[in-house]
Amino acid sequence: MNTGEGAGPLAGLRIVEVSSFVASPLCGLTLSQLGAQVIRVDPIGGASDYRRWPVTADGESIYWTGLNRGKHSIACDFRNPDAQKLIQQLATAPGPGGGIFVTNAGGRDWMGHEALAALRDDVITLEILGKRDGTAGVDYTVNAALGFPQVTGPGGGQVVNHVLPAWDIACGLHASTALLAAVRRRDHTGVGSQITLPLEDVALATAGALGYLTEVMINGRQRQATGNAIYGTYGIDFETADHARFMIVALTNRHFRDLVGLTETGAAVDALEAALDTDFRIEGERYEYRDALTALFARWFRRHTAAHVYDALRKTSVLFEQYRSFTDVVESDALESNPLFSTLDQPRIGRYLAAGHPARFDRSHLSATPASAVGEDSGSVVAEVLGLSAEEIAGLFERGVIG
Repeated sequence: MNTGEGAGPLAGLRIVEVSSFVASPLCGLTLSQLGAQVIRVDPIGGASDYRRWPVTADGESIYWTGLNRGKHSIACDFRNPDAQKLIQQLATAPGPGGGIFVTNAGGRDWMGHEALAALRDDVITLEILGKRDGTAGVDYTVNAALGFPQVTGPGGGQVVNHVLPAWDIACGLHASTALLAAVRRRDHTGVGSQITLPLEDVALATAGALGYLTEVMINGRQRQATGNAIYGTYGIDFETADHARFMIVALTNRHFRDLVGLTETGAAVDALEAALDTDFRIEGERYEYRDALTALFARWFRRHTAAHVYDALRKTSVLFEQYRSFTDVVESDALESNPLFSTLDQPRIGRYLAAGHPARFDRSHLSATPASAVGEDSGSVVAEVLGLSAEEIAGLFERGVIG
């Protein structure tokens, strides 16, 4: 059994998780990294995401391992009534830190809030839905229905779905926050909570908070796809003489002045400003005439190597980074030199650098711990949480209740 819990600020909390894919496992991972005991319950042999890509050469899921580090694993036959009862008992086991259940595998009455509340009246349940009406939806379909693909990429009628599952990530973090809010309320009032969190609503709430939806409501139009340009300010990518690319962002007047000075375009920018009868001290004007400005700045970048550009930019206030691949990041010292990462010996996957929780508590990182194989902790979990004897646990294995 993993022993990662106990060191963090959430030590003493116990969460039972029946989940798959990204949002729900990320909720459990976040809580586990902060010190909670998280028990993931899977079907015997693993859920539908147990072999999800990326995988090792031997077919072991690097993805699954990453999202389930530090959790205990128990495998049950979900169709067996005895297994259903066992999962209920785990989710509602007594103690001030227990009685917390999270899932995205809804539609089963036996693990719904009413069934669990009948066993523990202060139980906290959180169910992640696809759409708010309960129908199925995943990050990539929710994103398609929201409007972001129409403003991503080069435009021209082309829609570009994202690679990063942004709504799943936001949903998982919202879920962990909601659970902690419910725990705080229960600590003060003794009252449990039934929480539902639709992925669709997470996306809509985020788009509204960032102004994408309100812009249409107020102005009657939406923004257009502008490639790598940053909407409403000056930011774009440039290619160097040796074909590297840099993302440049000039948010403030100081940033912009430094960029003009760096690229030796002061006279040309002043002439352009006069010809257009505009004022480049205004952020929106820099965005409006970004193409003309970019044409001026690009000449300097094309004349210099990446090394020269990097050194020159470091002496200015301009915000910048050179585009890098995942391979570039791994082969640099960016991970080894970051105390967020520690070497993890993960059975079936190998030895690699893994990140703990990104927040530092008392100036210290909470280190990563390995994932269990599906069902690896079945016996020890039911012994610890439910107090079953060795004979009772052996009977559960023999009857196929757990595996």
